[in-house]
Amino acid sequence: MSALSPQTPAPQSAPSESQQWISVISLAFAAFIFNTTEFVPVALLSDIGKSFAMPATDVGIMITLYACVVAPISLPIMLLTKNIERRFLLIILFMVFVASHALSYFAWSFDVLLISRIGIAFSHALFWSITASLAVRVAPKGKEFQALGLLATGTALAMVLGIPFGRMIGESYGWRNTFALIAIGAAIVCVILAKTLPRLPSVNSGSLSSLKVFLKRPSLMIVFALTIIVITAQFTAYSYIEPFALNVAHFSSTQTTTLLLIYGAAGFFGSYLFGKFAKKYPKLPIPLSSAVLAVSMLLLTSLGTDFTSFSLLSLFWGMAIICFSLAQQAKTLALASDATDVAMAIYSGLYNVGIGGGALLGGLVTTSYGLNHIGIVGGIIAVLGTLLALVLVQRKDFIQKNRVC
Repeated sequence: MSALSPQTPAPQSAPSESQQWISVISLAFAAFIFNTTEFVPVALLSDIGKSFAMPATDVGIMITLYACVVAPISLPIMLLTKNIERRFLLIILFMVFVASHALSYFAWSFDVLLISRIGIAFSHALFWSITASLAVRVAPKGKEFQALGLLATGTALAMVLGIPFGRMIGESYGWRNTFALIAIGAAIVCVILAKTLPRLPSVNSGSLSSLKVFLKRPSLMIVFALTIIVITAQFTAYSYIEPFALNVAHFSSTQTTTLLLIYGAAGFFGSYLFGKFAKKYPKLPIPLSSAVLAVSMLLLTSLGTDFTSFSLLSLFWGMAIICFSLAQQAKTLALASDATDVAMAIYSGLYNVGIGGGALLGGLVTTSYGLNHIGIVGGIIAVLGTLLALVLVQRKDFIQKNRVC
């Protein structure tokens, strides 16, 4: 019998290195788009509230709902789609993403806007469950770390450009056009990925049995717990940073946008510092970034009313959250290299538990005690996270399996 029977499709020719890099860069742009749409409501709460005659603190439920959808479905939706060819799966989730943003644009009530966000959240959950491992697979041989670095750059860009530019577009042309622009960008990236990605059968995605294996890896369990704690702390304060700047610090709209730009730009610097020093000092990034986050939030009330001080605070705050997120993602991949999709689905879900929990807690703090207390509550939670981070890095298996960091 011949090696290739008439029923067997001919193998694909290997993509060129330039095609591989185009695929990786396109995935990085996709990361930028998905992170932008998750967090851009933070910069548009006040404008959306005005459209529907609601206070900004009530509109914050958009952030909580999004996270509450992503958190529980990340793992189930990854397991349900684990055998589906990855290029086809990416195209489908992009179609859902674009259609949901179109609904956001035309939303005639706040309830319809929330429904559109649920559709976006479903596509988000699947995207982040599979993308890190896909970037590594499609990267040129020996360039896997650079591929992960580009994904991180896409994430940082969302904070540098996506959120503040989303606010500027919202201010100039209305918040609906922010969502329309995101939909157009996603459609373009989808076409590029459809043309450049080879067929990508699902491999090393893991299964439900992987959960039992993970439970026997204490450092991985601590990484997951730490993700919930620190991200809850982060979004207790950050979810309401725009109304804090406008109503507590009494900054102008331009100054508030500038602060978001500084915060986002710091993400680039944080990403650079992580790439340069994390491998040399593997025990440093997680506890240090957690500590800087704690200090930044605890100082928010006392320093947040002076623009120069707030700008400096935003710089360190932005660097810290990017370093923390990169370190946690890299550590998750290192400790679960045999089931990366399952591990990243869990990580993405827990990250969004933190986002939703933080946004909900921030809203409760605002309602009960006022916006000026969000930094204090977030900072106290981050201190607890810092203590857990110090425990994590002292474990023997933290370094032994540290292949990515």
